[in-house]
Amino acid sequence: MKRPTRLPFLVAVALLATGSVPVAAAHTRVRTPEPLGVTTTAPASAENARVGVLVRGGAHYCTASVVHSEGRDLIVTAAHCLTGSGSGSGGIAFVPGYRDGQAPYGTWAVARTYVGDGWKGRQDQDSDVAFARVVSRGGEEVEDLVGGNRLVAGRGLSPVGRVVTVVGYPKARETPVSCTNISTAYGGSQQRIECPGYSGGTSGSPWIDAEGRVVGVLGGFQQGGSTDDVSYSVVFGGEAAALYGEATSG
Repeated sequence: MKRPTRLPFLVAVALLATGSVPVAAAHTRVRTPEPLGVTTTAPASAENARVGVLVRGGAHYCTASVVHSEGRDLIVTAAHCLTGSGSGSGGIAFVPGYRDGQAPYGTWAVARTYVGDGWKGRQDQDSDVAFARVVSRGGEEVEDLVGGNRLVAGRGLSPVGRVVTVVGYPKARETPVSCTNISTAYGGSQQRIECPGYSGGTSGSPWIDAEGRVVGVLGGFQQGGSTDDVSYSVVFGGEAAALYGEATSG
């Protein structure tokens, strides 16, 4: 199980403030990732700056990433990363591009979280995706600063044979890791990927396809998997699309 990780957090947390459903475009490029199934340190880049850590109680414990929205203030993660926070912030903050104890793009307080009824009611592993809106800083939104990936959800999205890159923050590191491989179906509502080294703290890591779209987040089956070498995500269907719509309408 990819359980939330509590590590020493070196950044001072300053809380400043159906059918296929393609979600609006934002700042992407097509990649041809090689090799497959190898986990490395994720380089500092414009794309990876959209991925960061969730912080609560002075420690980072999960991964999240910026997704495009009209309000330009939205992040996506796993629902189990936001359990217990209710509809408010629960003292959570998001630090995009966190690296080696630094917050190069600042720290963003979470204003509100959006968790589906399937997770809130019974912790349904097929509902393990959630969104959160963050507070603007000095009139600037987080997406204005680091950009945001498109999110794609709906029954038309097939996980089988899709090349995805997973970027996240594991337990024993202060830098993110990255691995690209081909996702495969796991049952009718989950997808899986074989990449080593995705331990506690990587829950909520975005699964980004070759077109720069978020097509999953690390979670789902056993909250992301029982080993570090195989990870899971829910398939973004109608429920995820509806939850995204609720979060963007605010």
